[in-house]
Amino acid sequence: MSKISSSTLGTEPIGKLLFRQAVPASIGILVMSLNILVDTIFVGNWIGANAIAGINVVLPVSFFIAALGMSIGIGGASIISRALGANNREKAIHTFGNEITLTLILTILFVTVGLIFTDSLVKSFGGKGDIFTNAKTYYEIVMYGIPFQALNMMGNNSMRAEGKPKYAMIAMIIPSISNLILDYIFINILGWGMTGAAWATTGSTILCFLFVFWFFMSDKSELKISMSHLGLQKSILKEIASLGFVTLSRQAVVSIIYLFLNNILFNIGGEASVAVFAIIGRMLMFALFPVLGVTQGFLPIAGYNYGAEKYQRVIQSLNTAIISASILATVVFAIIMIFPQEIVRVFLNDKKIIEQAPHAMRLVFAATPIIAIQMIGAAFFQSIGKAVPALLLTLTRQGFFFIPLLFILPHFLGELGVWLSFPIADFLSTIVTGYFLNREVRKKLKPFIASS
Repeated sequence: MSKISSSTLGTEPIGKLLFRQAVPASIGILVMSLNILVDTIFVGNWIGANAIAGINVVLPVSFFIAALGMSIGIGGASIISRALGANNREKAIHTFGNEITLTLILTILFVTVGLIFTDSLVKSFGGKGDIFTNAKTYYEIVMYGIPFQALNMMGNNSMRAEGKPKYAMIAMIIPSISNLILDYIFINILGWGMTGAAWATTGSTILCFLFVFWFFMSDKSELKISMSHLGLQKSILKEIASLGFVTLSRQAVVSIIYLFLNNILFNIGGEASVAVFAIIGRMLMFALFPVLGVTQGFLPIAGYNYGAEKYQRVIQSLNTAIISASILATVVFAIIMIFPQEIVRVFLNDKKIIEQAPHAMRLVFAATPIIAIQMIGAAFFQSIGKAVPALLLTLTRQGFFFIPLLFILPHFLGELGVWLSFPIADFLSTIVTGYFLNREVRKKLKPFIASS
């Protein structure tokens, strides 16, 4: 791969640049999502439906802790992109060093606490009845790989911030492919069951970390740190925290939602309803990969050009990203609406779940064509360093709208109310985000363009 400077973020045509940034991000997310999808298929067919439900219980706990690294990475990446755009390389390097130290301290602390309270956490997130044993087995092993996963997530965002999307893509592909290979060996050949599934996940995470470590030690990276850069600086930590808190808050809300959903669905329909949501949850991760890829590709472009005070390019990148992501979201919507039963059958052959899941899936994805506005709109404020509006807009969809709906609608409509909460929250949050995004562009950016 040829060495590409971060300065191209401020010079290449926006369409070409977004394509170059978004395609590797999309491929990486696709492969990662396929990994989660195929992993679920393997577990469902080789272990059983309760094993799928068990992984779904563990996911919000383990991913929340790993998301500390992602949050620090995204917060730091916004600083790095703007610092490189302003030609302040020293600040970019100090930020990266602080990201590493902060990620290690927080994830090790949370993993320690998480292992101490294993039984309580697994049960509170819906690991009840026949689900508990599988969930606990998976949880205890996966937790040991969480610090590595957090460093991977942090490093991945830093790669994108310095304009290296291809390496970020590779970092996402490595654990995905290795997890599937290890799944086959540990579950199918060695017959380790849930233990094998957990070690496959942890082992693939460590392999990814080795690649991320190599990248930043090699001449491929512009972020060359020394021991002095690892020392925490209050001003940098404050900026990382304010921006990273947006992502962490979103993941915290997701974890809370999983807690509520697993318990509400278990009370309504037992293990089968939890398994239905597990399948739909995997599809939410997988099906939206092109929209997530465009969002990931958009972030460093907007951040760099905002730091370089090239506001026309900021607006152009915003418009291009929303249009592209909306088109892709509509294609995803069409596929889900046409083939829901075929999708469910791929996971397992449980008759009860096959009867329930397709209709639920259609409802959950009903507002997919418009979600690009909400996702990219919230990401825009994060990319330009405006933490408060980014936080509030991020929380509108899952926090301010979805959680209240989740407690209101099932009371009147039962399980149907759970599935209807998804599209209604998507629709309301898109309206709110669109309003504030339009106001920010008109009042804050266009006057600078007019006066330039």
